[in-house]
Amino acid sequence: MKVDVLLGLQWGDEGKGKIVDVLTPDYDIVARFQGGPNAGHTLKFNGETYTLHLIPSGIFRNNTENLIGNGVVLDPAIFANEIAGLEESGNKIIDKIIIANKTHLILPTHRMLDAASEQAKGKTKIGSTLKGIGPTYMDKTGRNGLRVGDISTPNFIEKYEKLKAKHKKMLTNFDYKYDISDYEKKWFEGIEVLKKCRFVDGENYVSDAMETGKTILAEGAQGTLLDIDFGSYPFVTSSNTVSAGACIGLGVAPNKIGEVYGIVKAYCTRVGSGPFPTELFDDSGEQMQKIGNEFGATTGRTRRCGWLDLVALKYSVKINGVTQLIMSKVDVLNTFETIKIAVAYKINDKIIKHFPFDILEDLEPVYKEFDGWKTELDKITDFAGLPENLQTYIDFIEK
Repeated sequence: MKVDVLLGLQWGDEGKGKIVDVLTPDYDIVARFQGGPNAGHTLKFNGETYTLHLIPSGIFRNNTENLIGNGVVLDPAIFANEIAGLEESGNKIIDKIIIANKTHLILPTHRMLDAASEQAKGKTKIGSTLKGIGPTYMDKTGRNGLRVGDISTPNFIEKYEKLKAKHKKMLTNFDYKYDISDYEKKWFEGIEVLKKCRFVDGENYVSDAMETGKTILAEGAQGTLLDIDFGSYPFVTSSNTVSAGACIGLGVAPNKIGEVYGIVKAYCTRVGSGPFPTELFDDSGEQMQKIGNEFGATTGRTRRCGWLDLVALKYSVKINGVTQLIMSKVDVLNTFETIKIAVAYKINDKIIKHFPFDILEDLEPVYKEFDGWKTELDKITDFAGLPENLQTYIDFIEK
């Protein structure tokens, strides 16, 4: 058996959670391989709407195991709150969650470092969700991190206090006032909730599952264009959001990756700061935002909207090795007279068709225009039934 991967191909919010929930009946295990509580996967189950931040999106399927992999960074307080909210709605959750021992923990002081750093950047801030994600990954690569497996060691508190002391010393470099006492109490309550979960050596768990014929879907968070290496740096997240990240974030060999499902919106959105070549500042952008309900599931922040960018999409398809492309929210464009797709960029009168090292402010998208389909789509169940103009739009993207 191989591990299939599902991920977003834009700046996040492509609808990954919904698609995972559609696909999970075919999988025994759904595994998160990167990111932290900065993710927000919204899905509907039995008529109810849920937003998941740390818990994999297969959690509502009775026969599906849900693995939080070593590539994830986990805040015990947020995790416990998420568990409580789901169980209050009548879902039995805790027994279906498995956590890799090598998963790194977000400390209360990580959150303070995140907020202090973002405040210090002023106008150059990157739009962090202030969940402590970046500082936790920095400790991970700096070989200072605290991991889930450490919870079971006799000197766990000593390790925690040592790392906290280091963070407090770092915070003296910022003009930032903070008090972690209340959150620290919730954090340790979250540690007790974590102890109720099954801890495993994630790489062995995944390997054994494949050998016994179990099907596994690796679930990405954020989007390809937020990847720490391949995204619109420095306005990116702190982990590898591309398909290769599943290998590192779960302990899977590259030759064990199967299908790669890439999710893309029929247009583009972005939350927070950073370059966005096709962003709209007119009525069309406002119309997308309103019809598409474009507000961040985690932060509530308004999403910036723009036309579909094929330069960026081709780049994402290439570096992820996408085998199946899934497009969401086409119906948001139902009322548009004219629809545009960016097919190239113009920089200093030079046309380029590749995603550049640096997305400059004077970059100008080169658009191809399409007639809108001006009709509702909710009762159409096959491609042949789609309006001709929408078929033309999809055919162009596929080509």
